[in-house]
Order: sequence, then C-alpha cells, then structure tokens
Amino acid sequence: MVNRVILIGNLGRDPEVRRLENGAVVAKFPIATNENYKDKSGAWQTQTEWHDIVVWRTLAERAESTLKKGMGVYIEGKLTHRAWQDQDGNNRRTTEVVGSYFRIISSGSGGKRDGSDAGGGYFPSEDDEIAAPNNSGPVPEEAPNQADDDLPF
Repeated sequence: MVNRVILIGNLGRDPEVRRLENGAVVAKFPIATNENYKDKSGAWQTQTEWHDIVVWRTLAERAESTLKKGMGVYIEGKLTHRAWQDQDGNNRRTTEVVGSYFRIISSGSGGKRDGSDAGGGYFPSEDDEIAAPNNSGPVPEEAPNQADDDLPF
C-alpha cells in the first residue's frame, strides 16, 4: 500500500512554527494549487485548491528560515487525517499533508528560478545539476515491443 502526495504550488502565508515541550519543532503552512480548464462557453477558468502542510523537526526549522508567502514549492509527503475537539467541545476533523521533503522552485516575487509559473513548471529546473549514474558496464538492450493486438484493452 502507498500513501504518497506530491504537490507543486504557492505558499499562502509564512510558516507558523511552534516548539513543543519535548523539543520537537513543527511548522504549518498552506499551499495553493491551480487547475486551469475551459468552461462550456470556451472561457478559461482557474480552480484553486488549498492544502494544509505540516513538517517536523529539521524540516520545520528549514521551512522557518527559507519559506515565505508566495514562494513556489515542490512538496512530497503523506496524507493524514486528524480528529479533535475544539474549545466549545465540537468534534472537528482535518486533512493534512505531512511533508517529508520540500524544495523551493520559485521566489514568489516575480524572479522565478525555473522561468515558468510555479504551478505548471518543469521539475527539476534547467538550472539544476542532474547527476548521471556512474555505471561503466554494458547498456542492456531494450525488450522487444508487443504488437498492438496483444494489449488487453
């Protein structure tokens, strides 16, 4: 089974950071993702979804020192659900992404690192160094393609 979430979006506000009694650090922040589509009349529409992100320990400290409202970020994590009672005794539920990795992909102030919209850019960017595998052995041959009539659909 897999519980994995990957989001690319913009921070809605600076991270809210707390230090717990046991010394653990937790940071919370929302990010917005956009989906563009054409409606029935042919006009472009944008649908924005907000996602609550939680990061812990050294990742929370890094978020506190580097993340700012408006920045474009790439986030990996897992989807979680929590239930609690508010101050009035009402039962509440929330869905959050507990982040295990994040990377800044744009500054949010107009100076985009990857030269594109943070919601629709390519990852990694052209500026990133990509390490090639260090294999000196022979390159395996590709498997032969199946004929189209062998496909199950």
